[in-house]
Amino acid sequence: MPRTKKIQAVLTPGAPEPIGPYSQAVLAGGFLFCSGQIPLDPKTGQIAATDVEGQTRRVMENLKSVLEAGGSGLDRVVRTTIFLKSMNDFPKVNEVYGSYFGEPAPARATVEVARLPRDVLVEVDAVAIV
Repeated sequence: MPRTKKIQAVLTPGAPEPIGPYSQAVLAGGFLFCSGQIPLDPKTGQIAATDVEGQTRRVMENLKSVLEAGGSGLDRVVRTTIFLKSMNDFPKVNEVYGSYFGEPAPARATVEVARLPRDVLVEVDAVAIV
């Protein structure tokens, strides 16, 4: 018997519209796969802050909106990746990021990258259960 593949895209006005051929998130197999969020204000499309703490807060609020639109939430995140323009910002990003999660904290990878979209300082993606 063939297996049916049901994949559903998630789109919410609570996070920036995709700036390319991708979905804010995709729901598949009981998991929500969230695309990386950068610190764009969803209402203006502009970068929300110049400092890494403010950018991280905006990223996490965008991610929270996508998760909720997909029927999940920060408390159901199982894996994240943090992309940083500079690993020197790790302590500040870690403090803001950590304030959004309880226990158990999600599994995570953090990497420094050469450049991020719109030259922002931080981007975070996530996988959550629904």
